[in-house]
Amino acid sequence: MSDQLTELAFTVSGRVARPAAEVYEAVADPAQLSRYFTTGGARGRLEPGADVTWDFADFPGRFPVTVVEADPSRRIVIEWSGEHTASESGRTRTIFEFAPIDDGARTLVTITESSWQATDAGAKSAFGNCEGWTGMLAALKAWVEHGINLREGFYK
Repeated sequence: MSDQLTELAFTVSGRVARPAAEVYEAVADPAQLSRYFTTGGARGRLEPGADVTWDFADFPGRFPVTVVEADPSRRIVIEWSGEHTASESGRTRTIFEFAPIDDGARTLVTITESSWQATDAGAKSAFGNCEGWTGMLAALKAWVEHGINLREGFYK
């Protein structure tokens, strides 16, 4: 058995002081997502079969997002194109998990994205996305708990 690294992935998580259904909606609903994360706007609800695109001020141009799975209040799985991915399709897979904690008063949000080539270029792409999802979690928390858009004016 080889111990050699063959692909890169990461997981980030954070706790939001709202019930899982409310936190899930803040991610699935394009109107809310556009208020705190997709600085150029989101189109389409995160549900299988929807025509979904995201636009970011720091990476202009609409990114097509494929929704693989949506289990309300629990889980969303998306795929989108990436650079230096380990998949033949040139796409990465991102899993959002929403776990109720503290008797449902709070939600543990976990985001896992995979996979990139185990190369310098693959690591740069993976680290960039890890930074993006970590920022998204902070922005999600500020938005859902306090109605504050942390990303406003941050990128332009």
